[in-house]
Amino acid sequence: VEKAIKEKKKIVFTGHSSGGAIAILTTVWFLEHYLKPGKTLMSPLCVTFGSPLVGDFIFNHALIRENWSNFFLHFVMRYDIVPRILLASLSTVGQELDQILKLLSQKAMFPIQGSVREASTFYTSVMRNASAVASHAACRLMGNTNPILETVASFIELSPYRPCGTFVFLPGHGKLVVVKNADAILQLLFYSAQLCSENQLNAVAERSLNDHLGYQSELQGCLSWQNVVQLDHLEGLPLSSSGAAAGNIATNIALDDLGLSTRARLCLRAAGEHEKQKLSNQQRMDNKRQEIELGLAKLEEYKSKSALCKVGYYDAFRISKYEDDFKANVTRLELTGIWDEIIEMLNRYELPEPFESRKDWIELATKYRRIVEPLDIANYYRHAKNEDTGSYMYKGRPRRYKYTQRWREHGLRMPVGSSAESCFWAEVEELQLLYRTADPGAFEVIRERTINLERKLDEWIRSNQISNDVFLKGSTFTKWWITLPIQHKSVSPIQGQINREI
Repeated sequence: VEKAIKEKKKIVFTGHSSGGAIAILTTVWFLEHYLKPGKTLMSPLCVTFGSPLVGDFIFNHALIRENWSNFFLHFVMRYDIVPRILLASLSTVGQELDQILKLLSQKAMFPIQGSVREASTFYTSVMRNASAVASHAACRLMGNTNPILETVASFIELSPYRPCGTFVFLPGHGKLVVVKNADAILQLLFYSAQLCSENQLNAVAERSLNDHLGYQSELQGCLSWQNVVQLDHLEGLPLSSSGAAAGNIATNIALDDLGLSTRARLCLRAAGEHEKQKLSNQQRMDNKRQEIELGLAKLEEYKSKSALCKVGYYDAFRISKYEDDFKANVTRLELTGIWDEIIEMLNRYELPEPFESRKDWIELATKYRRIVEPLDIANYYRHAKNEDTGSYMYKGRPRRYKYTQRWREHGLRMPVGSSAESCFWAEVEELQLLYRTADPGAFEVIRERTINLERKLDEWIRSNQISNDVFLKGSTFTKWWITLPIQHKSVSPIQGQINREI
């Protein structure tokens, strides 16, 4: 890899069967180690043939979020059982799996003597499990809220494995069907390998093993890529051969070649509608950006007015004596509603995965967190919630701030926890309480935390992540800091800044 990078060559990781799984994980390793922001590097490619699945839903989510999903291309024969194996739990297929792996390792075409019965049993076990996984996923896509869905899932062991990247299905006759939607791929892995009748079980079971060894011969007839169908715009797929519009003839033939029933097509439509809804949600949130910006502008104005009174907006809001403080609280609550909605949609995966990597939203979320979280902290300690609930950082901090902080740290490849500037006032409040309740002169109780806070504050001030109003004469921080032992203050990195303000 190092040699290829130095020679500026394009790197392709590839493998068949378990080699495909290794190729996928190696590609992810490569992307994590070498594809850095601001670094020019030719993108890698991962091509697999009959690879088992390697990750869960979060794995696929992360690849799409990082814009890495397009680097993965997986070829799957229509009946190849290996890409479907991990849709079954090991406990249900383990006994047959050992024998099937031995048969596959012989790399011989079937039937091998005595293998038909084992292949049939194994095929049935895998597909029965795949049916449960696909059905559960389809119910979620279709918005089924029946509590029985979760009840069943609680006592039926469902595989967590899910597809990632682009899948190219090979239904035969030199055709290729390309699918990028992971929800649709999961449904296709189940429905495209269905029997037409019970009498076909032995034949299909044998083919499920034969297909795994037949990629070379099948792909030799497809390399021109002339007979390719892209399955996108899934929400408009025809539900039957007779219902296909003139422009959908090629798509409908591809669906027929994969043996997809009306039920299967409905599941694909649901996957398309789900993706369409996520894009609609994103548009709705984008339309709220102006409302967020206006709210933040109001709070910035409130912050500037408070600084003129030599107290800073944190302390002004904590006291809340004037009409401006009330108006600031109304704005804070309005912004809270918008951001709680965004975070909830992200937690339910109702927004497109790339939304989290968008620079404009990371910057807006950071701006929101830096100006609004201090107000939440002021409100928390003003009402003495710490006495009942505990400290803000450990018990009271809302998810909207935790999430947007991690959002920035991940987007900028920062160490976890390094963007905690918006929590400055929470640490000040806790240090005050500890110092106030400690024995007289027992500064040692908070010495290390105080030194660490001062060091961070100095960095945050220099990088404009926190404004100078924390040093104002009427600031809670300043009032507390000047009570600290003179030996400590004389060597503090913020001594000069506080002296200038007071």
